[in-house]
Amino acid sequence: MASVSAVYYGLKNLANKDQKGFITPLVFNEFANIAQINIFNRMLDEEMLISKYRKARNIDAGRDKSRVKQIQEDLSSFTKTETLSGSQGLYKKPDDFSRIISAKTFGQFMLGQSTSTTIDLIFDEEKAEYILQSDLSRPTESNPVAIISSDIEVFPTSIKKIQVKYYKTPAGLDPITGIRVASTPRFGYSTVNGVEQFIPSQSVDFELPNHYIPKIIMEIGKMVGVSINEADLFQYGTAEEVKQ
Repeated sequence: MASVSAVYYGLKNLANKDQKGFITPLVFNEFANIAQINIFNRMLDEEMLISKYRKARNIDAGRDKSRVKQIQEDLSSFTKTETLSGSQGLYKKPDDFSRIISAKTFGQFMLGQSTSTTIDLIFDEEKAEYILQSDLSRPTESNPVAIISSDIEVFPTSIKKIQVKYYKTPAGLDPITGIRVASTPRFGYSTVNGVEQFIPSQSVDFELPNHYIPKIIMEIGKMVGVSINEADLFQYGTAEEVKQ
């Protein structure tokens, strides 16, 4: 995943080039997670738009060149499944909930088959009201629906437990172990002779994939008012590849 030290030093080097600005760890840490969430939200929006329009119209490239596949692969590390218990059909979203993917009733495997039922997701309150009042489309335990708003409301209310698959809000990774942590990206450091020395044990890496480093650099630079162009990023990336 994207190393916080690679992003910080890359941004600092590019910002200092031609006196475009000066980046301190304090400024960097203030905007690091905001940048990650902005990029993550754009990934979700792009995945939805491409899936709905390009793929439906057969204009998205296939297989490994498919933009839909590339984004879905990047988003896969943010996918979680949780079992929720509700009261009167009302379920509280998980704390790290970002966007729902699917939902189903909680079931068991019997004779090699699952007893769970897919729940139809509704985001339009007017449509939900029509369905709930209609004798023909009224929800049943074999054909349940869920209204997605600040909470998740499932009908019929006789359903007591559900499983939701969703995209979690990105947080961070331990730079040493690579284990997911609840903390957000942070550049930990000590100052020696006026120069920041990176301390991995006090840092948190980004949860975004490694190839998003240029976008993170651009995003933070944009928020702190530092102008960084594509040519600068290309030259920086080439220099890093030579070092490695």
